[in-house]
Amino acid sequence: MPIQATALARGGAVLVTAAATVALLAAPAVTTEAEAHDGRTNSGRTNGGQAAETRQIASSVLDADENIKFTLTAIRSTADPLRASVRLNAFMRQNGKFVLSDEVRVGAVDGWFWFPVTGRGAICEFSTASTNPAPITTSLLITPAIGCSPPQSFELRDGKFEAALQGAPGAAQGSGS
Repeated sequence: MPIQATALARGGAVLVTAAATVALLAAPAVTTEAEAHDGRTNSGRTNGGQAAETRQIASSVLDADENIKFTLTAIRSTADPLRASVRLNAFMRQNGKFVLSDEVRVGAVDGWFWFPVTGRGAICEFSTASTNPAPITTSLLITPAIGCSPPQSFELRDGKFEAALQGAPGAAQGSGS
């Protein structure tokens, strides 16, 4: 019985896909959150030069006089599209615009799963207060089956983050103090 041409084409596609998967799995793991000298991302680009997909997952604006804004942003891994890093940013209003004051990583680089941390119910806790220092506590969904992460606490003191060493290992990776 002769082999159909469409079956050969499908079989070739399967072999190419399998070879690409093996090559991807055999590649060395790299961190994808490009870190300059102080842990900040470099213009939103990763070491490979690809733009990392980001999604703001929470925000809070405080203090009517100073207008402090906090945001939680998920940064999708370019090494593993199912993984993500999360950044807590602080902005202060200057000349009518919010300007980045400081940022800190929440958890480890690529320490979160992209779909749970960007999906419904991703924010288990995100509390802020209009004081100096301003306490911030965050807890994110690890997976629906596992539940929420332990709370991680930070303080914004005079525009710079100081991590309260609680929560998951690697939680205190900030550029402040």
